[in-house]
Amino acid sequence: MIEVNNLTKRYGPVEAVKDVSFSVGKDQVLGFLGPNGAGKTTIMKILTGYHFPSAGAVLVDGISVQDDPVAVKSRIGYLPESVPLYGDLTPLEYLAFIAQARLIPREEQKKKIQSALETCGLKSMAGKKIENLSKGYKQRVGLAQAIIHDPPILILDEPTSGLDPNQIIEIRGLIMELGKRKTVILSTHILQEVEAVCSQVLILNEGRIAAQGKPEEIAGTMKGGDTWELVLKGTDVTALRDGLGLPEGEVSPGSINDGPGGTVNVSFFLPVREPGTEWADGERIFDWAVSRGFKILRMNRKRFSLEDIFVKLTSEEESQP
Repeated sequence: MIEVNNLTKRYGPVEAVKDVSFSVGKDQVLGFLGPNGAGKTTIMKILTGYHFPSAGAVLVDGISVQDDPVAVKSRIGYLPESVPLYGDLTPLEYLAFIAQARLIPREEQKKKIQSALETCGLKSMAGKKIENLSKGYKQRVGLAQAIIHDPPILILDEPTSGLDPNQIIEIRGLIMELGKRKTVILSTHILQEVEAVCSQVLILNEGRIAAQGKPEEIAGTMKGGDTWELVLKGTDVTALRDGLGLPEGEVSPGSINDGPGGTVNVSFFLPVREPGTEWADGERIFDWAVSRGFKILRMNRKRFSLEDIFVKLTSEEESQP
């Protein structure tokens, strides 16, 4: 659906986006993750045809953004960070205006408006002035204008910015539903947003791609293994190293500590021998414990969180000359 190749964008001497390439397929939710100023909004504006690239190529549904921006815009629903709403109109009046601006045929407008209101949970608010709606409902109106022409692609810039926790949950749920039948690109700097909604992640920093893929794939590439945390009850816990066949020194002395009630807390890093073997390693640990008469009271595979990934990648980028 979307192909971005060697995209660069300059504003005078400032290079906001630097040689970025990625693709997004049908019915995927891609999360743009990065600190403020990473280039997320700039890329979105290029994808929607509001800005042209300084170099590189962007294809939306096979159409070049530079060659035919109008055709691209007809295939995209765009929710900017600051939603362009008219406070003196009702959602019904506002969507009627958007339907005309989108050149939706007159005989289809009523159906499209009602569908957008229903999808975004706005039917009960359709007759109230937008200026009197809560921020959450205003975001819903913004989403409604983005989907009213039933585009195959949605581009959402910070869709939950400034919302309270309940409103955030509602908007995320709506985005997840839309993602089942549309390609969605979601820009945010909120880590939980990406974990909750996105199937793919693209981490940007200083205009470049720091990492891309599924969060677990990025974590596996960066870490090469997992930290295992166990609470055991039994004797001779220091035999853990020999029992698992780990290299000498891999389990540090500080990772074995006494716990309450005769328990022992054990934490160690176990390299992944090959992709997809993580749970086999868990079975190996379990079998080792049983063979030595240990009772496993708790066993946890601690993986890299998206926050760990984000901090590590952006910190490394910033520390480079």
